[in-house]
Amino acid sequence: MKITTLNANGLRSADRRGFRDWLARTEPDVLCLQEIRADQACLDPALWAPPGWTTAWHPAQKKGYSGTAVWVRDAHPATFTVGSGHGRGDDEGRVVGAHLAGMDVWSVYLPSGSSGPERQAWKYEYMEHMWEWLAARLASGRPSLVCGDINIAHTAMDIKNAKPNEKNSGFLPEERAWMTRLFATGWQDAFRVANPTTVAYSWWSQRGNARANDVGWRIDYLFATPGVKVVESFIDRGASLSDHAPVSAVVSV
Repeated sequence: MKITTLNANGLRSADRRGFRDWLARTEPDVLCLQEIRADQACLDPALWAPPGWTTAWHPAQKKGYSGTAVWVRDAHPATFTVGSGHGRGDDEGRVVGAHLAGMDVWSVYLPSGSSGPERQAWKYEYMEHMWEWLAARLASGRPSLVCGDINIAHTAMDIKNAKPNEKNSGFLPEERAWMTRLFATGWQDAFRVANPTTVAYSWWSQRGNARANDVGWRIDYLFATPGVKVVESFIDRGASLSDHAPVSAVVSV
């Protein structure tokens, strides 16, 4: 089964950049979307209820902000869960999950803290909540993939300029330690399982020709429980649908 995650940076914007053609070409079985910035009222009906897919949406209450979605091919019957039980996080539409016959797949969008101390404090609050939420998913024994924009580059291999960014949100020691502890509990970084020494990024700043010069960060992940076998994982750098690249994993359970 192929699982793909994409921070769309606005699904309507991604659609103008060829989202539907890309989707038809790449053919994931499950698609996790973050930062959809849309709800049913403003989306083309063919995007809100795409033929051949069953979808679940978690728009933010604030219009044009945040939000997640998960799309599952009709060939894979699924039920859905919206939210993670955190009031502010659920108001911002940060989690939605699909429950398939043999596996759960979650689309998750952690906050960015880059705009200042207040946002970083909110990021840390939500990280604490997600730590407990992820622990519960792991403890259940149910094979699971948690996919999305985590807004953290884990190691120096996951960011172009590590040293200058050590005091910047997304590469702070506390954030990276959270990731290290998470993997120590049993969660796997699907991309690193399949590509242990590969340097590749999933996000580039829209300033300073960062993408052209490949000055990027790997902040989009597929976290897999031990019951999920990762066959391969890759980043579609050429998709050009947003400032993020789609990240995929082929898995079995």
